[in-house]
Amino acid sequence: MSRSADVAIIGAGIVGLATAVSLSERHPRARLAVLDKEPRVAAHQTGHNSGVIHSGIYYKPGSHKARLCVEGARLMTEFCDAHGIGYERCGKVIVATDESELPRLQALHERGTANGVPGLRLVSGEEARAREPHCRAVRGLLSPATGIVDYTQVAEAMAGLIQKRGAEVVTGARLTGARRGAAGFVLETPGGPIEARHVVNCGGLHSDRVARLMGAAPDVRIIPFRGEYYMLRPERRSLVRGLIYPVPDPRFPFLGVHFTRTVHGDVEAGPNAVLALAREGYSIGTIRVGEALGTFAYRGFWAMARRYWRMGAYELYRSLSKGAFVRSLQRLVPDIRAEDIAPGGAGVRAQAVSPDGSLVDDFKITLTPGAIHVLNAPSPAATASLAIGRHIAGLAAQHFAL
Repeated sequence: MSRSADVAIIGAGIVGLATAVSLSERHPRARLAVLDKEPRVAAHQTGHNSGVIHSGIYYKPGSHKARLCVEGARLMTEFCDAHGIGYERCGKVIVATDESELPRLQALHERGTANGVPGLRLVSGEEARAREPHCRAVRGLLSPATGIVDYTQVAEAMAGLIQKRGAEVVTGARLTGARRGAAGFVLETPGGPIEARHVVNCGGLHSDRVARLMGAAPDVRIIPFRGEYYMLRPERRSLVRGLIYPVPDPRFPFLGVHFTRTVHGDVEAGPNAVLALAREGYSIGTIRVGEALGTFAYRGFWAMARRYWRMGAYELYRSLSKGAFVRSLQRLVPDIRAEDIAPGGAGVRAQAVSPDGSLVDDFKITLTPGAIHVLNAPSPAATASLAIGRHIAGLAAQHFAL
């Protein structure tokens, strides 16, 4: 690659690539470079999620997540249409499995309606079961606009698009250091230094570390949580027609184990949310001592642990016990049996945690001189990616000299 850029974007996940898409539209003469340490784009969160195009139900009205998810879902389907990427609006039903969940289901309906989610409506248990005959439901919340897509394909199309526009996508370019230079930043990589007038940090699982390498002092730390999936065996996929979700616990940012049909015809069951001992800890045996010690040395981790230790212990137990996982799934689909599922893949969620132990609930995007840092972008960041990219391009127009 060339050794200089007007804007270097750290991270070739879907948020970094979508940011490059928006910057290349808004500033066609700007020299853009997207750097990633992996040999391919979309190697981590983008390539390990369940592929849902979320509609924007769950998020606090007025928040970045609410606004950018609804806008992003529209932009995502438009992008897929423009680039020949298959997707399906299969719809989702959130089911209340007992009467105690009805107030929370009603609150979700009100929140989603306030966010402008199209077609959202409460349905009876009979209507929910007409849509998903095997589910347990006393009442449901139907989101017909929810869809599914392969986000790796989307990311690859974004990479191809920005390269056609003259941007560079440089893989194998791990950021090992950064310093201020005469014209901005000097980014150290194994292939040599790269000068960049401005930087956008979309480092995902490593976003806080990238920020610190660049001299910033982020007020959060990324704590990785592994989400493990089972897959329904092919002969039992008929138990699930689309997407079946539980009513989430509002105390936690995780949605609970659920069923997701993919665009490739599989049905995933999960994920759980288990503390990972490595930022790329896709299996329980993956431990990186330095990263684990960094987590344990953070006071926010211990504050979080004191608050959520019971749930954390249960998530670990459910990770180790297929029977416990199956019992969680049976709350939604009673006919599921242990022999119906086989181990599937796993992803790692980059969750920003504040020093007081609170889990950062909204997208967190901060500015430092010459740089923009995306410090918290978990789900629904893939859905919202093109809207996030537009938001970042707007910040760049205000704060960068492009």
